[in-house]
Amino acid sequence: MDSVPRASGAPNAGADALAPQTCVRDSTRTVVLIIALTAAGALSALAWVALLADTARRWRLLPIDESAATPPEPATWPCVGVVIPARNEEPTLASALPSVLAQNYPGEWHVVVVDDRSTDATRQLADAVVATRGSARRCRSVAGAPLPPGWVGKVWALEQGARELASHSPAYLLLTDADIRHEPESLRRLVAESEQLGLSLNSRMARLRCEAPAERLLIPAFVYFFNLLYPMRCVNDPASSIAAAAGGCVLLRSDALTEIGGFEAIRGEIIDDVNLARRIKTPERRVRLAISRAGVLSVRAYGSVGAVWRMVRRTAFDELGYSWARLAAAVAGLALLFPLPPALVLAAAAIAAARAAGLTEPAWPWIASAGAVGAFCWSLAAVSYGPAIRLYGLGRRWRLALPLAGLLYAGMTVDSARVHRRGPSRAW
Repeated sequence: MDSVPRASGAPNAGADALAPQTCVRDSTRTVVLIIALTAAGALSALAWVALLADTARRWRLLPIDESAATPPEPATWPCVGVVIPARNEEPTLASALPSVLAQNYPGEWHVVVVDDRSTDATRQLADAVVATRGSARRCRSVAGAPLPPGWVGKVWALEQGARELASHSPAYLLLTDADIRHEPESLRRLVAESEQLGLSLNSRMARLRCEAPAERLLIPAFVYFFNLLYPMRCVNDPASSIAAAAGGCVLLRSDALTEIGGFEAIRGEIIDDVNLARRIKTPERRVRLAISRAGVLSVRAYGSVGAVWRMVRRTAFDELGYSWARLAAAVAGLALLFPLPPALVLAAAAIAAARAAGLTEPAWPWIASAGAVGAFCWSLAAVSYGPAIRLYGLGRRWRLALPLAGLLYAGMTVDSARVHRRGPSRAW
């Protein structure tokens, strides 16, 4: 009879013996995981401190245009040629073109709209606007020629526009997109600045539409990330090698364009604006980039996450030089800076709740430190995002949305590489 209890009790005794070992292993794994997350959080904190302390002040979004007095007028207003490349831009051109034709520019200026093989009524609309405003002597539209090998569509349209205007011998070319609306003083200010400062390229980052929830989440972040890559203080410093421009509004000296070999120098570049600035900028040829507060506005709507996603997906992998190593580094950096801090805070809160309910018993000091590091990093992110939020007049709570925007932009970047792997499209 004694053997029965021993036989039946043996398995239970073994299970009891294994249970503490399993708990120890589970507890060890939890502690190791928390320590690893805390270390990653510390690395994120170092990155944020370095970013905020950087003398370039990448997050400040400076300079912002239209805050200073109008520059002095030149003795003679030079001739300007305005090129508007357009492909299937019927909805936006209806607002953009009238604003260009309403410029209060004292000198000679001419406009050409290059319809790059649109499948909608882009050119007919341009002709109707010109006829309605009685601007036929100043503005005309042209049908784009077939795309030559090695060219991207927009750059080819710019080249054709420059050729159409060559007979007027313009001293400057204003390159402006078909979704950009200019205030009446826009061209006058750009030329006066360029003449005063001796600029070869003077660009405005247009104020993007920021009304729909998706736009409020992603558009300030777009401007923020652009400035992290291309801090405008460095762009505007002749001693810095960093160059950039915003393609929606670029005033370009014609002689500087000739010196680099014309638009053919960037014929295959999808990111035409930044690459144009890189080729223009030298110690002798100055470049300036500023954010427009009101004078240069984009009328294009990005009413959904998908709309912004498609815009970024088109150029993100090109920005990385089609390098998979750079893609991995970029995604890792975005993950470290943006989604990791709130993830640490939420993980610490979840483990603390489980501990309070008696469901787990990990090392509490490590949990608290992980959450504290995450909260610190998240607060630094919110501080750095403040200027972008204020620029677009959004409530302070939107500062906390930067990690989500960063996560989405990481996804857009990965998707850009995926689409490129399937076969890049260089049509426009």
